[in-house]
Amino acid sequence: MRNVAGIPGAKRVQRLSLIAAIGIGALAFTGCSAINPQSTTMNYAASDGVKLDMGSLELRNVLIISSGVDAPGRVLGTFYNTSTSDLTLTISGAQGSQTEVSVKPGVPLVLNGKSDKAILSTISSAPGAMETINLRLSGSGSETGTLNVPVLEGTLTEYKTLVPTATPTPTAVPTSTATPTP
Repeated sequence: MRNVAGIPGAKRVQRLSLIAAIGIGALAFTGCSAINPQSTTMNYAASDGVKLDMGSLELRNVLIISSGVDAPGRVLGTFYNTSTSDLTLTISGAQGSQTEVSVKPGVPLVLNGKSDKAILSTISSAPGAMETINLRLSGSGSETGTLNVPVLEGTLTEYKTLVPTATPTPTAVPTSTATPTP
């Protein structure tokens, strides 16, 4: 056996120390993923809205844009029909408000406020809160469900032009029945 630096077996100790250090380092780098799930394998809604799979209909990034409580709310989101026939989704909100959208098979329906009129006449939650909406799917089958969706306002630039305004109700002009005095 050779002496390294005057100490018998020093080379072996150095090698074992190096192997141990590499092993500890490998454990340190992989230990977190051994006990925690990888975030890239999680399925989640990656934007402002929420998602739901309802039978043959996939709802993605669903949210409501509104100016406040008891104001109208515009429903935004993307809907994808995986069946072979047309589907109709009825969305019901607060105080009996309701809107309906038709979704063709294989073609995503994007509610973005530009070409749609998916507006609930009244919502019960303030911007920043969650609004519970009831969903009824009809077409090839019938299914119901509920979804808690975020309510946002027009503070963000991308939503500023999407805030619906209440439809003005016509007011009657008062007519006078009195006869003019000369």
